[in-house]
Amino acid sequence: MQNMKTDELALDFLRVAEAAAIESARTMGQGDRKHSDHVAVEAMREVMDTVPMRGRIVIGEGERDEAPMLYIGEEIGGKEYSDEVRESFPEIDIAVDPLEGTNLCALGANNAIAVLAAAERGGLLNAPDIYMDKIVVGPSCKGSVDIEAPVEENLKAIAKSLSRDVDDLTVIVLDRPRHKKLVDEVRGAGARIRLIGDGDLSAGISAAVAGTNIHALMGIGGAPEGVLTAAAMKCLNGEIQARLIYDPERLSVDASKVPPMEEVMERLKSMGIDDPDKVYNTNDLAPGRRIIFAATGVTDGSLLKGVRFFGEGKRTNSVVMTTDTRNIRFVDTVHVEGGPDAVIRF
Repeated sequence: MQNMKTDELALDFLRVAEAAAIESARTMGQGDRKHSDHVAVEAMREVMDTVPMRGRIVIGEGERDEAPMLYIGEEIGGKEYSDEVRESFPEIDIAVDPLEGTNLCALGANNAIAVLAAAERGGLLNAPDIYMDKIVVGPSCKGSVDIEAPVEENLKAIAKSLSRDVDDLTVIVLDRPRHKKLVDEVRGAGARIRLIGDGDLSAGISAAVAGTNIHALMGIGGAPEGVLTAAAMKCLNGEIQARLIYDPERLSVDASKVPPMEEVMERLKSMGIDDPDKVYNTNDLAPGRRIIFAATGVTDGSLLKGVRFFGEGKRTNSVVMTTDTRNIRFVDTVHVEGGPDAVIRF
């Protein structure tokens, strides 16, 4: 991001996350997850086009033929400027999840967020939209875990790093049939489990922040969310290890419900992934030197409050992080509407 201060871009991306969160929050509890996601995508794209940059979506809503907005490869940003002026803007790769936790928003449940990460060109892995096995820990446990090690061994390492007993640990796991063995192993080791229905990105961030009483995230979720989590870990000094999962047996799903292996392998190759069994670390997933991560709460969660509406406006709660300045800002914003007599609520 050679031509612009990272802090300036961080504020622009804050506006982007806030816009997506506000629009999706208007649909909270209405039971229509697709509509909630749609309005978040539209809002995010509209504001992102005003940002002075030459942006490229590397993780988005899917391929161009399937997603009309924020598709992988879409060029975005600086649309209000001439081509000549845009040439001076920084080239930026962007990963987005306009509404992480679409089901959570549709049901009015906790921990739905609007998220994006940005880095210099090539600074974020162009991950395929398949599954990914992950382990996420905070700064105190960095370097102590190994995704290929037994669950009990990792839990003992985490406990030792935190000067705790294993039975004092809490591990977040997505509540899915594929995790039955993992859940049994965590319980067998003596640790506690918090099962969640959706939202392993926000859960991964919680694992890296002291005071949340979450000490690790384990299990299989989405690969795009893994890259976004890695961007957050770079800012929080946490750690993620991950590997792609494409075996229907490991996913506990009918093979007919996932793409054929040949198709998956061809897709990986087209994205520059030659070793489908590679174990990725934080820097593999988010190699960028200058990373920005922004998230705004849609519904209330362990880290962020959800959007609150009042007669003269709305209020949002966000976190913005950068590797450049090592700043982690929690931003509470009141968006004022109406005339000069509007009542501001704090």
